[in-house]
Amino acid sequence: MSQALEHFSLSGKTALVTGASSGIGQAQSLALAKAGASVVLVGRREAALDETLAAIDASKGRAFALPFDLDDRTTFDILSAEALKCTGQVDIVVNAAGVNYREAAADISIESWDKTLNLNLSVPFFLAREFIPGMQQRGWGRIINIASLQTERAFTNGMAYGASKGGIGQVTRAMAESWSSGGISCNAIAPGFFPTGLTAPVFEQPDLTDKLAAQTAIGRNGELADLDGVTVFLASPASNYITGQILYVDGGFTAK
Repeated sequence: MSQALEHFSLSGKTALVTGASSGIGQAQSLALAKAGASVVLVGRREAALDETLAAIDASKGRAFALPFDLDDRTTFDILSAEALKCTGQVDIVVNAAGVNYREAAADISIESWDKTLNLNLSVPFFLAREFIPGMQQRGWGRIINIASLQTERAFTNGMAYGASKGGIGQVTRAMAESWSSGGISCNAIAPGFFPTGLTAPVFEQPDLTDKLAAQTAIGRNGELADLDGVTVFLASPASNYITGQILYVDGGFTAK
């Protein structure tokens, strides 16, 4: 392997990915495994999680399925202990689990607001914090959060989701300020419009899908494979001097 490629190798590293049963989390899990990382797959749906596990096994990667409901933050010590049983250590945490109810402001309930803010904003912080002491001891770690176009922009029926993703932008910067002196890089990926379970209501409307594609500089909406490179980059030694940043992978949507 050339020295340049070694910068992107995750051989000997271990990653934990939430939301690994589908969508962006699943795609990121596959990309990390192909780059050489052992991956702990976390998600609520055991059968779907096993599909991700089977795909990684088929590509000769190494992964472990860990079914877990992230709603209860008080059980994260159990989750972290189970993850460490699988791999011995966790070097990379990818917080890809999320929810978007797409409710108008008048329709947002206390329950849906709290669930959105908990899963999208609180969980990434409290779960990542479980693994910080080990990363600090080794002097190397990676936290990758999932931001959004709504980290910067307001969208119709997106008040709760936008609040959570605006918060992710700030908590990513705060993570970097707190932890990067110990060798832990903390960054976020902000995807544009990608076809996932969360965005199904958008992609079921051809006119809206075409309008969003036209808003990009490239002229198309995202494909999950477009996230592979940036995920591996931010997880690898290639990004050693990058922290506290939000990287928009949106085809130039925010440039127009």
